[in-house]
Amino acid sequence: MTKTIKIMLADDHGITRDGLKALLVKEPGMQVVAEAGNGREAVRLASRYEPDVVVMDINMPELNGIEATRQIKAAMPRVKVIALSMFSERRYVTRMLKVGVSGYLLKHSAFEELALAIRAVMRGEGYLSQKIAHILMEGYADNMDGNDESCLSSLTSREMEVLQLLAEGLGTKDVADRMCVSVKTVSTHRSRVMEKLKADSIAALTKIAIREGLVSL
Repeated sequence: MTKTIKIMLADDHGITRDGLKALLVKEPGMQVVAEAGNGREAVRLASRYEPDVVVMDINMPELNGIEATRQIKAAMPRVKVIALSMFSERRYVTRMLKVGVSGYLLKHSAFEELALAIRAVMRGEGYLSQKIAHILMEGYADNMDGNDESCLSSLTSREMEVLQLLAEGLGTKDVADRMCVSVKTVSTHRSRVMEKLKADSIAALTKIAIREGLVSL
């Protein structure tokens, strides 16, 4: 008997999740076991429901898809993550690949491609949409590693979380509450982030976070 593929959807747009779920439940052997509206919730629900595959958006509030993927893969290496994003820029693709995604699709891809990608990663294969594969090939020819290093690459996972939450407008105490750490710890992370990014204000940090796609306007 074929094992049912347990899928979790992580996207901050409810209408997107509803559409994906309505289509996936029609696929033989696939079941949507959980839905998350932000990255922090995705990490929590992945631990609770132990899905086989997580379909992950990149640009999400509280914790972006890159950091959520990093945390999920660190805690549950067997879980396959497929990025489903509107971002096709090489830096997003490479950052997602570095944290362990098994596939990367663009949101305008046909649904049938997502179903193919899910089955492919469950067979232990990788899956990239045609446009993403082309972008990576171009990047390889252009010495990708030398040209696409993000200024955020020097930040730790915790520092990335602090940066995103500050850029989303939360104060230091609110960030501490959200991350379940002390205000002093957040202040230390904030100081290190500002030093590493050579930013002299929260406004400057926010500008960098927007430019790097960590948060949206």
